Amino acid sequence: MKEIQIFRGGLLGALLLGMSGCVTRLPSLVDQDQVAGSLVVGMVITVLTGKRSRRYVPQMRFLEVEDKDSQQRFQGDIKSRDQCFAIDLPAGNYRLTQVQISEGPFMSMADLDMTFSVEAGVTTHVGTWRFGVDSPRYGRNVMVSMVPEERAMARNFLNEHYPSFNENSILEDLPQPSQLEARLYEVMPYPRISNYFRRQWW
Repeated sequence: MKEIQIFRGGLLGALLLGMSGCVTRLPSLVDQDQVAGSLVVGMVITVLTGKRSRRYVPQMRFLEVEDKDSQQRFQGDIKSRDQCFAIDLPAGNYRLTQVQISEGPFMSMADLDMTFSVEAGVTTHVGTWRFGVDSPRYGRNVMVSMVPEERAMARNFLNEHYPSFNENSILEDLPQPSQLEARLYEVMPYPRISNYFRRQWW
C-alpha cells in the first residue's frame, strides 16, 4: 500500500512538472531588445457585469495562447484589470485557449477558443480584449468581446514603448469569433475557510 502511494505521488509530481514545463511564460510588456519573433500588441480590460460583487474587483491574472500547428503554449502574465500588452510570439496561427481571473484570494478560469494569426516582419495588433465577469453566483460566466481600435492608438503606443518598431507595418487581426461566452470555474489555492461557506466554489 505504501509503495502504491509513493508511486502515485511520484507520478503526480512528474505530471505536474511536465505540464508546467510545456508553457512559455511571457511578460505583459516585452523589452524591445528581446523581441526574437513578432511583436503582438493589444489591451485587456476586465469588468464586473452584474450589480453584486465581492470585496475585490476582478482582474486578469494571465491569458494563454497556443500555436495551432506546434501546440506550443504561451502564457502572458497580465496581473491587472486594465493593461496594454506587447508580447513576443513566433509567426504562426494561434488560439486564445485559457484565461485566469483573480478577485483578491479567489481565482477562476475559463476555457476559450478564439483564433488569430501572427506574421513575421510586422507588428500584429489584436485590438482590445474585454472580459465581462458575472456577479458572484452559481454558474457564473465570462463574456469575451474583441473590440477593434484605431490604428493611431497602436502607433502612439509603439512610439512610446517600442520606438524601434514604430516604422514596421501594422497588421490588424482581431481574434475570431469576436464574441464568446464561457463558464468560469473556481480554482485552487482557495482561501482558508470552512467548506460550508465555500459558496463561490461552483
